[in-house]
Amino acid sequence: MKTIEHFVDGKLFSGDSKRTGKVFNPATGEQSAEVRLASTKDVNEAVSNAQKMFWEWSNKPPLHRARIMFKFKDLVEKNSDALTKIIVSEHGKVYEDAKGSLTRGLEVVEFACGIPQMLKGEFTENVGSNVDSWSIRQPLGVCAGITPFNFPAMVPMWMFPMAIACGNTFVLKPSEKDPSCSMMLAELLKEAGLPDGVFNVVNGDKEAVDALINNKDVVAMSFVGSTPIAKYIYENCAKNEKRVQALGGAKNHCVVMPDCDLDQAVNGLMGAAYGSAGERCMAQSVAVAVGGIGDSLVKSLAKKVETLKVGPGMDKQSEMGPLVTKEHLAKVKNYVDIGEKEGAKLIVDGRNFKLQGYENGYYIGGCLFDHVKKDMKIYKEEIFGPVLSVIRAKDFDEALNLVNDHEFGNGVSIFTRDGDSGRTFSNKAKIGMVGINIPIPVPMAFHSFGGWKRSLFGDQHMHGPEGVRFYTKLKTVTSRWPSGLRTDPEFVMPTMK
Repeated sequence: MKTIEHFVDGKLFSGDSKRTGKVFNPATGEQSAEVRLASTKDVNEAVSNAQKMFWEWSNKPPLHRARIMFKFKDLVEKNSDALTKIIVSEHGKVYEDAKGSLTRGLEVVEFACGIPQMLKGEFTENVGSNVDSWSIRQPLGVCAGITPFNFPAMVPMWMFPMAIACGNTFVLKPSEKDPSCSMMLAELLKEAGLPDGVFNVVNGDKEAVDALINNKDVVAMSFVGSTPIAKYIYENCAKNEKRVQALGGAKNHCVVMPDCDLDQAVNGLMGAAYGSAGERCMAQSVAVAVGGIGDSLVKSLAKKVETLKVGPGMDKQSEMGPLVTKEHLAKVKNYVDIGEKEGAKLIVDGRNFKLQGYENGYYIGGCLFDHVKKDMKIYKEEIFGPVLSVIRAKDFDEALNLVNDHEFGNGVSIFTRDGDSGRTFSNKAKIGMVGINIPIPVPMAFHSFGGWKRSLFGDQHMHGPEGVRFYTKLKTVTSRWPSGLRTDPEFVMPTMK
């Protein structure tokens, strides 16, 4: 059985721990590898190597760091097919979806290539008589990232390219469910010329996470995952005086107005709800049918959900692949059971889906609920599977209140032809990312990604301008060069004259 190691100081690293986890192919249900689960000692060794490299790396000119990012970008593009197949084999999503997620991660690398421009400071001549002042942004030290199973390339690439380009060193703890992609990215960074120790990968579980939280040399932590874990990381990183951005769960709504292009809304919902088997933090899991459009919306959705092509990710005919693990499949099916018991109307039931030749794979068909109520568990909690709930609202105001009253505030969309509705919604929605006739409003890399409310713990979003601010600290210098004349001491607050 293949064993996936760690990557520390530019080479494979077995570490001290003898514990391992199992890695499966979700399409077949077969174990494909085992992965080392790092001990606290293993994590501390990785951090120590990163700390030793920080001074050297942070003193490299930004242009030098950018050129390595350019080489890394070229290598990722050349190896995109191999990386995509790794994602499919361990996560299960269909090939084109996996390739698209890799591209979205690569866009952050492209943004990081422009780091010399983004690290330029500000200068003011003569803030006072013969006094100049300027500000600069400097790197922090050792940064860490803890990333989820659903985007084994994209989410790590939201973090480490920005951190490294800003002059930090980095330790990544990817999901132990699909760790191989991060290992290949580490090899490609080394091939691009990144010095050993600047980027390190430690595979593991909670012990590795806690080791990163408690290690005093880790000064900043980035996280994407569930809200309970995001809150845990935020609180404990704060106790250890680290800066932190911890992105949590979501329950993204799609408001469908009576005046919308219904075909456009239905097609948008299909991709947003069932793409990647709903295992996206930006998945649209709630459709809010406003006014009298509900029946038409549900009828149109049902036809498409019933004909959804579910199969292995490498099959070009597949529109949706399996879920990531056997345990997660059971969890999603249980939510569907709960929805029925709560009184929601199950229009399309995908629980009994079977695929000939892949009977042991972690498959479920698309599920569609109607007449969901806001006090139901399937409405309040993130299911993270191909389950779409339709909830009815009598008018625009009720729909907006549903969106704003939910504890999560990650992403939201509205489908409408009315400019006033779209503008009012985007202004009033208490959500971090808003789409108008856009089903999945994920910002481009030169903007920033993040939610509100219990979807984000911390002050700054990921990548883009917010990423530069998160991975650097501001320093302001005020300077005067005396003419040689002595002056008497001043005992009042200095003011500029």
